[in-house]
Amino acid sequence: MKRKMVLVGAITAAHGIRGEVKLRSFTADPAAIASYSPLETAAGGKIEIAKLRTRKDGFIASLKGVTDRNAAEALRGTELFVPRGCLPEPGDGVYVHDLTGLPVHLADGSLLGEIAGVADYGAGDLIDVKIEGRKDTVLIPFAPQYVLEAAEDRIVVDLPKGYLDVEEER
Repeated sequence: MKRKMVLVGAITAAHGIRGEVKLRSFTADPAAIASYSPLETAAGGKIEIAKLRTRKDGFIASLKGVTDRNAAEALRGTELFVPRGCLPEPGDGVYVHDLTGLPVHLADGSLLGEIAGVADYGAGDLIDVKIEGRKDTVLIPFAPQYVLEAAEDRIVVDLPKGYLDVEEER
């Protein structure tokens, strides 16, 4: 099921004393996040980017109406969304935001589990898969050597022999 709103970024921290924030973009072209302004919060609030500058791990943004550090600190952890209609269709793939809740099948057609979330620790997206009967989830790289198919209704993965056994031992 496609969501009406798509996660495109997040405010990670305040920066300085004039209300600037550190911003992480999840768009294909990271700087494009400014072109989608105003952005929406999960609570339905609006956030408008007035100015955006690059830093090595994201951006520093000046936001309209945010003029001091306290106001910027209050926004820490805020996820930023845009209506799906504002984004181009993903082409052959899917938006990462749409993966949560999808069933994950192995190459042989058997059901492995369901995507609990998607993480990116800097080396690329990882799908976090909840497997029935296991206490912990399993992280699988969202990369062509592991993901054979990414469709709107399911993901098909091909895991190396012993991959799930190694994960289970941790």
